[in-house]
Amino acid sequence: MIATAALPRLAVLPRLNELQRGRVLPIDAFRGLTFLVMVWVNEMHGVTGISRWWKHMPADADAMSFVDAVFPAFLFIVGMSIPFAIHARIAKGDGWAALQGHIVWRALALIVMGVFMVNAEEDYVHPASMALPVEAWSLLFYAAVGLVWGVYRAPSPALDRVLRLGGVALMGLLALLYRGGPDGSQGLAPQWWGILGLIGWAYLIACMLYQLSRGRLPVLWAMLAGCVAYYAAHAALGDGATGLAATLLSQDGHAAHTSIVLAGVICALIYHERQDARTLDQRHARALAMAAALVAAGFALRPWFPISKIYATPSWCLLSAAGCVGVYVVLQALIVQVGATGWVAWVEPAANNPLVTYLLPFVIGAVMGWAGWGWPPALKDGTLGIAFCALYAAAVLWAVSRLNRWNVRLKI
Repeated sequence: MIATAALPRLAVLPRLNELQRGRVLPIDAFRGLTFLVMVWVNEMHGVTGISRWWKHMPADADAMSFVDAVFPAFLFIVGMSIPFAIHARIAKGDGWAALQGHIVWRALALIVMGVFMVNAEEDYVHPASMALPVEAWSLLFYAAVGLVWGVYRAPSPALDRVLRLGGVALMGLLALLYRGGPDGSQGLAPQWWGILGLIGWAYLIACMLYQLSRGRLPVLWAMLAGCVAYYAAHAALGDGATGLAATLLSQDGHAAHTSIVLAGVICALIYHERQDARTLDQRHARALAMAAALVAAGFALRPWFPISKIYATPSWCLLSAAGCVGVYVVLQALIVQVGATGWVAWVEPAANNPLVTYLLPFVIGAVMGWAGWGWPPALKDGTLGIAFCALYAAAVLWAVSRLNRWNVRLKI
């Protein structure tokens, strides 16, 4: 059984080592469900003959489907994990420099993965100019990821270093071999950073802000509002910003995503900060009040910032975060109060090995593309297509559970 851990009140950073050890079952359940739905909706991208509510909404639709809430759930669960991760590192004896190095390394890993993966998309790669098929290029990249960030035990520390440096060298070679752009003259570029890259930037910024806040909820709320204000300042100036102002306000997308991560941090502290006098029902009440505040703010900003995942508008961020808070309230009640925990085992493999869960469908897709295989058209159309994608997601989770048993893991 996974025990629920508690967080201390964060007056100063040295007290962070009071964190109790253990995992939090509702957070694991949230993470596992998020990755299950992620695999499902990613596979539905190519399904035809279904309602638009099963797809991402257009950029200017002023609406969102449940599909548009999956990426925010990624960001939110990253935020919920940040206090536990930082406290655990300090409990292990990390000083300030070691902690910052660990945070930067994790963020860099996500950003690098995101950049490589986004450049493999058909909108950016120029297949005719590539020295090898883009599917093979992608598979070599995933092999390099395994070498650099894989959990394995080499016979000696020296060989371990050689293998991991070999993975870095392979990534460097793949970067040199890459050709993109309309005529194949462009090299590897950030593009829009890719999903993992966006998460990496938001994680990095949120970790810095969390440490500056010392875990104080009013300060975190002010920081969340500051992210929204930053986005609004960029929108107000628009293309009129020049020079230093344009540079300083150029990260509005990262600020928007960070606001969702901070909402996850706040929700984690509401439920898991060590406050013995506060009952679970009182924590539910605080969380629901938080969700209500986010909903009110999201709709209040909607006239100026229509709901849009593509533009990462504050209304989309705040409403998505509110939905995540609501989901976590339900999970807390279901798992902690009702004691319904048996079902979590179905999604726990993804919670324990999230990066492999995320990457495995891309590996499968690259193998199928290189081999020229494809799913029968009947399985990618209508209601049958939706059901098939759900079955595919379940199969991926089953495969991850087998990989977990064989200790095929990634750790950053």
